[in-house]
Amino acid sequence: MSRLSQPHLRVCHRTAFTLVELLVVVAIIGILIGMLLPAVQQVREAARRVSCSNNIAQLGIALHNYEFGHEHLPPGVTNPTGPILSQPIGQHVSFLVELLPYIEQSGIANRFDKSLGTYAPANAPAREQRISLYECPSDYFSAFDGTAGLTSYAGCHHSTEAPIDTDNNGLLFLNSEISYGDIYDGSSNTILVGELQTDESSSLGWASGTRASLRNTSPIIAMAPGAIVQAAPPTNLKEVGGFGSRHPGITNFCFADGRVSSLSNNIDPIVYQTLGDRADGEMMGEQY
Repeated sequence: MSRLSQPHLRVCHRTAFTLVELLVVVAIIGILIGMLLPAVQQVREAARRVSCSNNIAQLGIALHNYEFGHEHLPPGVTNPTGPILSQPIGQHVSFLVELLPYIEQSGIANRFDKSLGTYAPANAPAREQRISLYECPSDYFSAFDGTAGLTSYAGCHHSTEAPIDTDNNGLLFLNSEISYGDIYDGSSNTILVGELQTDESSSLGWASGTRASLRNTSPIIAMAPGAIVQAAPPTNLKEVGGFGSRHPGITNFCFADGRVSSLSNNIDPIVYQTLGDRADGEMMGEQY
């Protein structure tokens, strides 16, 4: 048989995936992404939680430095009379204003005239400043309108829900000057500062020594990460409220000895209230 009479052999080369193969690949990629995203979100939240703990630790150091210089902790709020109402009327200088020189914010401190009061027009440029140390990375201040810098952290003024006044049993309250000798229960068993859920639409800001920067150890307020607080102003202007955070299951606190601890949102209420009272005489042990 001659070469001309040999049958031609045709070779077929595939140049693309079939539709079924493409769909299988897309499905596998989708499953892998679905498995990966929760892990990525958990890693991000863990990083934000560590950053938040660092913020609270820095606030604890600043409070200790203030105490070393003045021989007492700063007043939770400075005002001629009490109880403190959650409205922009009065002097209302918060302990966070007192801490400005101790967190390398002397520029803001020098432009804040405490004698005029927090809400004075002359203090508006300082009051509206956002300070990263005062903001938890898991917070989303979407309602920030530039009139008042907000805070994710508050001082502990009392162990139960009560107005901010001169007779509170916490460490930071109206015109307080608590020294470490006044902490009968021990500094390691007494909450100094903790996280709060900022009422974005009604908060008076970090400079205001109202419920905007002071809270008590009434039940912890838990909220999902990314949720936006759009609470109406409290009808009871003496109401303060408890601590809380957007971290899943926990809220970060700094105790009076400088230790930072993440307390479970399901902590026993009685134990929790005991941690907010500087001198209740309870034997804490290792209950929390």
